[in-house]
Amino acid sequence: MAVRLEFDSGLALGLEETTLAFEYGAGMFGPEPEMRRLDAIRASLRDPQCSGPDPVYGIAMDIGREEDRAALEKRTLLFGAVVYAGGRLGDEPVRSQGHIHKVAPHCGWSTPEIFEIWSGTAIVYAQERAEDDPGRCIAVTAKAGDQVVVGPGWAHCVINADPGSRMAFGAWCDRQYGFEYAGVRAHHGLAWFPLLTEAGTIEWQANPRYVASRLEEHAARGYPELGLDAGRSLYGQFVDDADSVMFVAEPGRVADVWPAFAP
Repeated sequence: MAVRLEFDSGLALGLEETTLAFEYGAGMFGPEPEMRRLDAIRASLRDPQCSGPDPVYGIAMDIGREEDRAALEKRTLLFGAVVYAGGRLGDEPVRSQGHIHKVAPHCGWSTPEIFEIWSGTAIVYAQERAEDDPGRCIAVTAKAGDQVVVGPGWAHCVINADPGSRMAFGAWCDRQYGFEYAGVRAHHGLAWFPLLTEAGTIEWQANPRYVASRLEEHAARGYPELGLDAGRSLYGQFVDDADSVMFVAEPGRVADVWPAFAP
């Protein structure tokens, strides 16, 4: 029996009861999830030799309603669904390794991404770049129903902030997505490591391989400058008005927003 998501995604979608996978309801399309193994992300962890859940998370890229498939392909949009294991990776919470989006050939931009938390609590960590000076570093705590936008060119990862439960989210991506890991791996991770305390809360430790930086922490916010409606699901916004999320595939539509943008 599928486990109901805490937030209504606007899709006939639930979590499988015990695995890192989704169950698709009537009228849905979607692949079997790709399982991200612990060995694939070790190079970016504070302790690359740590133990932890394996697989770390399951990711299903390109899901949606069958009736929307042609429109998604035409608009070069892709909706993904991800579920993270509970637990910990050594002294860190379960998380992804971090990457920058490659430049999409059709638009010439490193495209942004919109996250929507469906179950559990997440932290979306982002830094302006994966160079010695990471620029602005921001950690956004998001609960079920919250949305977080990561802008073009920002290096980022997603963290399961609650080791006691799985965490699931959806995300709008460009269909020509690709991931660039070189900068993150050259620094053996992002500029800040999330560490789990004995109480299960998260503290942050700077990665000494970067120039010293300041970490800003805040709760999820709205994005009126991008035309998003925080009161409606991301997929529902696409169904009602596909142009409302088109800045993901065509960031130039809001080119004036990005220079000063922060998640």
